[in-house]
Amino acid sequence: MPLDTSEIECFHRQGVVRLHKLHPRACLSSARAKIAGELSRLGVSPDGKRRGISLQGLTPFQQIAKLGSLVKVDLHEILCTSDVLAAARSVSGREPRAEQGTQLLLSPARQGKWSLDGLSWHVDISSQPTSRETRVQAFHLVDDVQAQGGATLALARSHRMAPLELQRLRAAIRESRDVRAALRDFDIELVEMAGQAGDVYLMDMRVLHTPSVNSTSKIRMMATTRFGMRT
Repeated sequence: MPLDTSEIECFHRQGVVRLHKLHPRACLSSARAKIAGELSRLGVSPDGKRRGISLQGLTPFQQIAKLGSLVKVDLHEILCTSDVLAAARSVSGREPRAEQGTQLLLSPARQGKWSLDGLSWHVDISSQPTSRETRVQAFHLVDDVQAQGGATLALARSHRMAPLELQRLRAAIRESRDVRAALRDFDIELVEMAGQAGDVYLMDMRVLHTPSVNSTSKIRMMATTRFGMRT
């Protein structure tokens, strides 16, 4: 189903919108089973208490990259559904084309204390607000993701900032002892992509975003699909 007007307006205003239960929970059980099988093969328990692979000495973000590269599961056909494509079409006004399939995002449990300090804020395309093409990235919740459970973080409205203002925001985040206060100074809202299995977040790819630390006792299971747009 295409998105309604309020969801489309939220996407363009905020740069990110949450779509509740876009994937039926039942269809994700097979995806979780495939991931669990791979984790078992690697010696990683769902609660993170036992690790058969070495993640020691890696930053939380390097752990995400390594674990994602070792788990050999292709979820593209399960997650890149007609509903997701229709939602991406609604916010972009163009026909979406998935680029490089769908990437699995796994965060080991108990990575450390949750914090906004030292995160890897970035954009995936040019942040110029005058760009004619709206590029969309979907973040799929394969399983329930708790607050402070490793969900991707996004800075709502950052896609509308002029380049110099965006540079100032980056510097403020990097140098501030209170990141939340710095965000308020710029009228920027922090969006944590937590929620229930089946939820999908659509994000304008010009939005500043970052992986976060998983401080919970449960592995974070998400996936992401980037869309180019056919003319």
